[in-house]
Amino acid sequence: MLTHHRKPVCLSIISTDLPVWSVVETAGTLYQKDTDRFHLLLTAPPLISCEVGSLPSPEETLPHNSNHTYTPTSPRILWLEISPYRVIMTMQGNAQVSYRHFWEQGVYGISRYWLPTESLQPKEPIRLRNFTNSLTLTGNTLPEHLRLEYELWAAKVQLGRYILNLEIHH
Repeated sequence: MLTHHRKPVCLSIISTDLPVWSVVETAGTLYQKDTDRFHLLLTAPPLISCEVGSLPSPEETLPHNSNHTYTPTSPRILWLEISPYRVIMTMQGNAQVSYRHFWEQGVYGISRYWLPTESLQPKEPIRLRNFTNSLTLTGNTLPEHLRLEYELWAAKVQLGRYILNLEIHH
C-alpha cells in the first residue's frame, strides 16, 4: 500500500530552556507505508559554514569583511518515519554532521550524531539519550500535525528540553 503525496512542510525544533531553534519550510514527499505508518522525505536547505580569520570590529559587518569565508554545504536529506507510537528522524547527505533520533512516548530513545571525517573519532557516533514526554500525531487519513516534547540527556546530565513540531499542509 505504498502511495505518495507531495506536500508543503514546516518542521521546527525549539528548546524550552536554551537559546536553540531551527525552522525548515520546504516541500516533502509523504509515503504511506500502512494505515498509520508514514515516511516523510524532505530536503533541508544547506547549512552555511563560516571560517573566521579574525573577529570584526564593531564598525564592520560580517558579509563585507574579507577575513571571513562563507561556504554553503550540500543540501541535507531529512527522513522521518512516523506513526502514532514512535518517530524516527534521520539527517544525512552533506558530509558534515549526521544524526538519527528515535522517540517513543514514555521511553528513553537513542540519539546518535556522526561528526565530520576530520573529527577525532570519525567512525563512532556520539550517543545521547532522549526521554519522550509527549508524542501527538493528528490528521484524518494522512498526518497533518506532529508534536514531540522530549528531553536530551548525556549520562546523568540533561542537555535541554525540546519541542519538535511538524506541520504537513494539505
